[in-house]
Amino acid sequence: MNKRFATVVLAALASGCSLAPPHARPPLPTPAEYPPETSPAGGSRQAAQIGWRDFFRDPRLQSLIATALENNRDLAVAVARIEEARGQYRIGDAARLPTIGVGADVTRSRTPLNSLAVGGIGAGAGAGAGASGPAAITTNRYAVDVGVSAFELDFWGRVRSLSEAARANYLSTIAAERAFRLSLIRDLATAYLTSRELAERTELAERTVESRREGLRIAKLRLDAGVTSALDYRQAETLLTQAETEVASLRNARVQTRNLVQSLVGRPILEDELPDASTLAAQGLVREIDAGLPSALLENRPDIVAAEEQLRAARANIGAARAAFFPSISLTGSAGFASTALDQLVGTSGLAWSFGPSINLPIFDWGARKGNLTVAEARQDISVAQYERAVQTAFREVADALAGRRYLAEQITAQERAVVAQRQLASLARLRYQNGVAQYIEVLDAERNLFSAEQTLIALRRSELQNLVSLYIALGGGLTPTA
Repeated sequence: MNKRFATVVLAALASGCSLAPPHARPPLPTPAEYPPETSPAGGSRQAAQIGWRDFFRDPRLQSLIATALENNRDLAVAVARIEEARGQYRIGDAARLPTIGVGADVTRSRTPLNSLAVGGIGAGAGAGAGASGPAAITTNRYAVDVGVSAFELDFWGRVRSLSEAARANYLSTIAAERAFRLSLIRDLATAYLTSRELAERTELAERTVESRREGLRIAKLRLDAGVTSALDYRQAETLLTQAETEVASLRNARVQTRNLVQSLVGRPILEDELPDASTLAAQGLVREIDAGLPSALLENRPDIVAAEEQLRAARANIGAARAAFFPSISLTGSAGFASTALDQLVGTSGLAWSFGPSINLPIFDWGARKGNLTVAEARQDISVAQYERAVQTAFREVADALAGRRYLAEQITAQERAVVAQRQLASLARLRYQNGVAQYIEVLDAERNLFSAEQTLIALRRSELQNLVSLYIALGGGLTPTA
């Protein structure tokens, strides 16, 4: 009989319906293809198939990324939240099955005889017994049983919906942690490339300072010899002070960038771990990346995956809110043995059981259940909007990076020609000044423009590399160390 009852309970549990809306992805809120003005596919390799060690080929940057993935404090918080969400999911999923407990107890009681008396006859019997026998009865009771306490039969899918919501939140937390990993790699790579840019620009500025100091020394000799005027000397001094100011500014920015790298890595950085002054062109980032179609972002971008799981959880909560309008049925039961003698505890004569179903249906709750359903439906609408926003953001990031891959390359090519032309112009200006054909103001402008053009070229090269990193991360690359 007990086996049949358990079978019925499990069958009722398994056949419980779900009142949650079916999950379906909202229509893609972006164009089916990237804008035509963006660069065409750079190769056949997908970003998600390229590990970050394969994309970043600088050994120092690889070491810093590996260290950051181990020591970053914000990433540690994200990992801990995964464990928290996993525990919440286990709690919710466990409610779908009955909680079975085993109990055993021993009770020894003493009952006065006069408490058993009824009317005057009982009182007289108790008095007589008190004169010739014991004044109380002492009894022992032994019991052992297996019981189920307040197990809800999930006919309407309320418990299952809550379990599905907890599971979706857990998966969303995992995806959010992966998204944070990608943002950490992107931020660290950006800071590293910026540090390399600043190191190269600082080296250029320091060389410029030395050159202009020599020019100022020569200008002082010419001034003392009466060959040139004080105006030319002061203009040469202005060139030097401008370069010295730029050096100080670059050094300050480099220190701040180093502090940022150290914060992202999560521990103090040794001197040989910092970027050196080697050229940015030696980075060797993978450039042959195929962007694919926007629809691929739905699977490759962990932030979109997290937003979809949040939408799934919101819809499951609607099912739980709807199920609250129906009666809730719970079962409480136990079966075991009880006896006043320990040696007679187990046996058919000591068999004991109890069974108690209960049903609950609030009639007047003054709109509380309706309010809960309204909240759940509103949160679904919020989750839909957040999902669509995540998709639109991903599309914009990829489209921007694709445009940058095309137009930054054109900018660098043009800027390289500008630097060559400006260098020739500065040489001609110095030659004209030495021959007395031009004023020193021409040299001043030419030198200043050449220095600015060289600094701009270095910054553009850094921007191009940073854009490649952004494209790689925006397409969902970097989740694994290697392919």
